[in-house]
Amino acid sequence: MDLEFVERERTPRELIEVGIQLHLAGLSLSNTKQYLENLGVKRSRTAIHNWIQKIDLQPADGASPNRVAVDETAIQIDSDRFWLYAAVDPRINEFLHVDVFPVQNQQFTLVFLRDLREKHHVDDALFLVDAGGHLTAALSRTSLRFQITHGNRNAVERVFREIKRRTSSFSNTFRNAEPTAAESWLRAFAVCWNRCLT
Repeated sequence: MDLEFVERERTPRELIEVGIQLHLAGLSLSNTKQYLENLGVKRSRTAIHNWIQKIDLQPADGASPNRVAVDETAIQIDSDRFWLYAAVDPRINEFLHVDVFPVQNQQFTLVFLRDLREKHHVDDALFLVDAGGHLTAALSRTSLRFQITHGNRNAVERVFREIKRRTSSFSNTFRNAEPTAAESWLRAFAVCWNRCLT
């Protein structure tokens, strides 16, 4: 992990990395704090949260999958509903790209697809989608090949189930969070998910 954001050497870098990985792997901020205390490092939950925000993890660029499972799901950030979009390589169940938008519509779907295309070589890939209107309309507009399916989309559904499981520990919402903080956590989670698979 690139820990260049660390300005003071108050916490050893190795333990910052351990704290980030523990939280993203499933420990709550409180349990991560307690684990670090057992290692002799006293940090607040806020400090651990800030480490995750500052590290700005992103799924790696440059993949060339032959299939891409894409879907969106509603998430709660404070009292507002947002839409999490995710693209997953179903062959290896890894995140390719995640984004959070305030509404679910064709324009934001096009933004998501544009960002995905900038990061990965997906122009020749077959996109696996459900019958949702925004995805199929946006894929048609961008001339990307797609197939409406449910079988091979299990990869993205499995990823969403895990995200829902993790966010249920936050009462299925990101409380007292800005959308950018939730998006940063989700991208960091995607990196952790991908690393755990390899």
